[in-house]
Amino acid sequence: MNKKKTFSIVSLGCFRNTYDSEVVVGKYCDKGYKFLSQEDFTKNKEVNTLLINTCGFIDKAKEESINAIKDALWLKKNKKIERLFVFGCLVQRYHRQLKKFFPGVDQWQGVEEFGRCFQKRKRLTPATYGFLKICEGCINNCSFCSIPAIKGPLFSRPLREVVREAKLLDASGIKELNIIGQDVPSWGKDLGSGYDVVKLLKAIIKATSRIRWIRLIYTHPRNVTTALLEFIAKEPRICKYIDLPIQHINDRILKLMNRGINKKQTRSLIHKIRRIIPDCVIRTSVIAGFPTETEKEFEELLRFLKEIRFERLGVFTYSREEKTPAYSLRPQVHYRRKEKRFRQIMKTQQSIAYEINNSLVGQPIDVLIEGKESGIFVGRTQYDAPEVDGVVFVKRKNLKIGGFYRLKVVDSYEYDLIAG
Repeated sequence: MNKKKTFSIVSLGCFRNTYDSEVVVGKYCDKGYKFLSQEDFTKNKEVNTLLINTCGFIDKAKEESINAIKDALWLKKNKKIERLFVFGCLVQRYHRQLKKFFPGVDQWQGVEEFGRCFQKRKRLTPATYGFLKICEGCINNCSFCSIPAIKGPLFSRPLREVVREAKLLDASGIKELNIIGQDVPSWGKDLGSGYDVVKLLKAIIKATSRIRWIRLIYTHPRNVTTALLEFIAKEPRICKYIDLPIQHINDRILKLMNRGINKKQTRSLIHKIRRIIPDCVIRTSVIAGFPTETEKEFEELLRFLKEIRFERLGVFTYSREEKTPAYSLRPQVHYRRKEKRFRQIMKTQQSIAYEINNSLVGQPIDVLIEGKESGIFVGRTQYDAPEVDGVVFVKRKNLKIGGFYRLKVVDSYEYDLIAG
């Protein structure tokens, strides 16, 4: 293979990183470089320039990023790649240390600058869906979170630029638009009076016609308004999917986390969501082993999860991050205890998820077909975000990739469905 002016990218971390990677890939394509997909690069292991977009949010993400750099340097040593460019959140946090430990990297850069003007991208997602980042940074300042130190305060993209990009994605033929940000409901708070996320969503709905599903990813509980919930309920193109990370439920822990919301308010919000949007699915995330968390406080969280029965849930063991207020809290929970609590939550949620999925057997569902694996079509419902939630395995023939089908659930697993 002729490696001259070819490049590929390893994009790690969250959906927001995927978006940033698409911006950087777009810039390289504009420079005349030929892009090789991750699949093509994996097959050939040869390229002129390899880009790595790192994640530095928690310990496991840092470890994954560092291992990716090591692997790339091995490829460079063996003359499979000529240049290595590493950027993103990990570099933003640890540039000096990384440069010292990995002198073989040719270029370093922190997080991709999030400009006010339109940024050309080359989509890295499948043809069926795309991402649209509407804001960057955060003003919530949760005590465990390193995002404000990495990304800075809230920066909302101007409405006209967001709408312009939504139109392009609509014209590209995607079926699902995932609206992303550090905290989607915060959009517009830095733009002055008259701007809020409902206004933005109305503008996106008006400007697009082909996109069938519009999903909001990450909504901080204290910023979810009744107006937003009512708009989601009445707008058929917005997925009835609320991404609501509660992180914990004990009032003392929530205060230490600086979440700005207590147990009573959290419970009230969940009941309000289910009342206003009765057919919705709620995805949440929680942290196991936050500093000073007692066994009694953990049991309170576990009881709450059993009571509320979230349809989707992710759990993280607490990661002690430098330059965050929680870093200096004492005592820190022992890592073995954190892992034990993690497993307890996962076991509890696995049972809940299976019961919820099993209750759908015999029911009709709308499925977006996204691919085929081992002769079986694979799709998703509006209640499942790409990459993080379950899928639907479809026992039918001659379906169209990118098509929507009304199917009946015939069986279930803990996280996935089978339809026919």
